[in-house]
Amino acid sequence: MTSDREAIRLSVVVPVKNEAGNIAPLLAEIASACAPLHPFEIVYVDDGSTDSTPAVLAEAGTRHPELRVLRHRESCGQSAAVRTGVLAARGELVATLDGDGQNDPAFIPALAAALVAAGPGAGLAQGQRVGRKDGRRKMIQSRIANGVRGRILKDATRDTGCGLKVFRRAVYLRLPYFDALHRFMPALVAREGFAVVHGDVVDRPRLTGHSNYGLFDRLWVGILDLAGVWWLIRRRRRVPQVIPAGPTNPAKAE
Repeated sequence: MTSDREAIRLSVVVPVKNEAGNIAPLLAEIASACAPLHPFEIVYVDDGSTDSTPAVLAEAGTRHPELRVLRHRESCGQSAAVRTGVLAARGELVATLDGDGQNDPAFIPALAAALVAAGPGAGLAQGQRVGRKDGRRKMIQSRIANGVRGRILKDATRDTGCGLKVFRRAVYLRLPYFDALHRFMPALVAREGFAVVHGDVVDRPRLTGHSNYGLFDRLWVGILDLAGVWWLIRRRRRVPQVIPAGPTNPAKAE
């Protein structure tokens, strides 16, 4: 596993639930977009689908050797599916995007490059959607949620709900896990002492089907999550800066 992890440059994690019609076209787009980042892997996490998603993923594996598939016995939610994928990921960098095709994987290389260019002190490259293709009601809810979140957390991020992100796996594993974690990553990454960089990404209409995950797990639940994240940030006073201890001159120590 150690050699496998060292060999993979990037892991692309895609949570899906009942997205059979979107799998083949999105997989082809991811493989094409990430070709310059070879070697990479694509980790699909099937969050308890009840349609033909498992069969479609099994067939896709015969055409995409870079594909790995994990499955939840029952649906546990988008955050849980993302976490399952990240825990299994073998790349130092992890990209996530929604499985409905609205996030264009063509932006993954640019986000990855921005994160690397920012240096080891940066933990997350957050996509921010332009040209939103969601319905009017969903867009209004999103604006309210993002506006309230931005004023309270001051995370300098216009659109945390965008599923297109690239982050350092090690940084993600330091974050407190809870449902809807993926919607608060900029604030929580900053809480750990890492910088966040941003990149505009073009939103697209969903390829087929309908949404299987609610916005902010519904607004009122999102507000409760927001209060919890605010509390976590308030409780974190200082990020420890760890330096080597002991003799600085090995020869003198002998």
